[in-house]
Amino acid sequence: MTADETTSASTGDGVDGSHGPTAAQLRRFIKSRPYVPLHELRRRFELNGDLDEVAAINVPEDGLIFVGLPRREADFIAGLVRDGEVGVELCRDPMVPLVVGVFPMKPVTRS
Repeated sequence: MTADETTSASTGDGVDGSHGPTAAQLRRFIKSRPYVPLHELRRRFELNGDLDEVAAINVPEDGLIFVGLPRREADFIAGLVRDGEVGVELCRDPMVPLVVGVFPMKPVTRS
């Protein structure tokens, strides 16, 4: 790791490609916008996996759904959905609940 990468990682400005974003970084990014398509999460956090990489997650209202993110980040999204922090937009064509975007459920309060 170079000095620039260390500085970037310690300030939280960048994303370490080998570890990916933290749950807090995903939450903050999603909460800062009214809607985030999944491809935007992949681009913003450099989640360059396989084109057909999909992880199954279990959420309260919809049961088993599929997220086109690596397992670690999909688990972060599942936790945010279970906590009521974010919602998911599902594409049901084909007849599989596939996440196409996420959105904040509670507005961010500013002091």
